[in-house]
Amino acid sequence: MSDWNGRVAIVTGAASGIGRAAAKRILEQGGRVVAVDLEETGLTWLREIDSDGVRTRRIAGDVTLETTNIRAVEAAQTLGGLNAMLLNAGLPANGTLESLDMATFDRVIAVNLRAVVLGVRAGLPALRKAQAPAIVVTASVSGLGGDPGLWAYNAAKGGVVNFVRAAALELGREGIRINAVCPGPIHTGMTTAILQTPVHEELRRHIPLGRWGEAEEVAAVLAFLASPIASFVNGAIVPVDGGVSAGSAQFTPWGPTI
Repeated sequence: MSDWNGRVAIVTGAASGIGRAAAKRILEQGGRVVAVDLEETGLTWLREIDSDGVRTRRIAGDVTLETTNIRAVEAAQTLGGLNAMLLNAGLPANGTLESLDMATFDRVIAVNLRAVVLGVRAGLPALRKAQAPAIVVTASVSGLGGDPGLWAYNAAKGGVVNFVRAAALELGREGIRINAVCPGPIHTGMTTAILQTPVHEELRRHIPLGRWGEAEEVAAVLAFLASPIASFVNGAIVPVDGGVSAGSAQFTPWGPTI
């Protein structure tokens, strides 16, 4: 099903992974996309789908800056307006409470949480004028609980989850929906580094479906929630994790039963 014909979406973190898959899915379903990422070179893949640049705009910039988010909204106007925002840009960090430097912590909070707030604030004036306006934020299963060595990322994504809940209460009265998707272990550029390490297999063992997810599987849920088809879904926190968050974490799905 698709209800993207003529709709315009901003997608952050669109150079690769989940963001690229979501932008591609929207374009293939007849939508228009403002793709945002740090470097414009990462957005050249858009030429494969929209060689004439009729249905896409590329914005190179840091989403933690207000100016980047404003530029993205202005670019959406040149495509016909703004119907949806997929705020997907993210940044992980690994380290103990004592070893991770505060500059890295600040950057993780800025990219994963501050950028979401800036994106929503920049988009609201345009969304108020739109038909079936919607916002979807990429959080994480790491925002639903803690992980060893990922405390900064946990704090940022946990903040995103509760921001979405609070924003849904405030924006719902204006007809603007906002939801969050919480991916589990997903094959993206961000996870390539652990493909050949024991961590990859350890994470797989905790997934009831027995495999890692793919970016396109998360993109499908993002595109659904941002479309008018999901017209009565608001304030939802949707895990896309193969069942990871369904467990208590005391046993692996393949472990002993009582």
